Amino acid sequence: MAEITFKGNPVTLLGNEVKVGEKAPDFKVLANDLSEVTLANSKGHVRLISVVPSIDTGVCDAQTRRFNEEASKLDNVKVLTVSVDLPFAQKRWCAAAGIENVQTVSDHRDLSFGEAFGVAIKELRLLARAVFVVDSNDTVTYAEYVSEATDHPNYEAAVEAAKQAK
Repeated sequence: MAEITFKGNPVTLLGNEVKVGEKAPDFKVLANDLSEVTLANSKGHVRLISVVPSIDTGVCDAQTRRFNEEASKLDNVKVLTVSVDLPFAQKRWCAAAGIENVQTVSDHRDLSFGEAFGVAIKELRLLARAVFVVDSNDTVTYAEYVSEATDHPNYEAAVEAAKQAK
């Protein structure tokens, strides 16, 4: 299991670590309009899944804006940002930030994504920072669990993995 810290303190991750080459686990999260979103909703596309603790914090804000910018240059790639923020807060934040190329989804209801991908932080009921690329056949081709939840992910590696995935 990935070892993660939050502000220097070790945290416990719930679920199983997802590894490159494995089939991506399914999940059920909520879109900003409260409709259910699953992995199957984007079948046939490459998915870049950006996981953030809370959209309203500096690094999460920067991460979502960066992937929004990169998404406009990626063909046949769906970019999702997953957090436990309420869908209403995500919708408000996206409108204020001008986010148009990333779909924000909420895992607040039952931590379905967090537990499926091994990023649910037990002590905080937040998600650990991570980035996954899932190809059009639902195989994980890239997985980064950021060791310190307040640090940035490797944007370049994630984008390159999304470009290489089929």
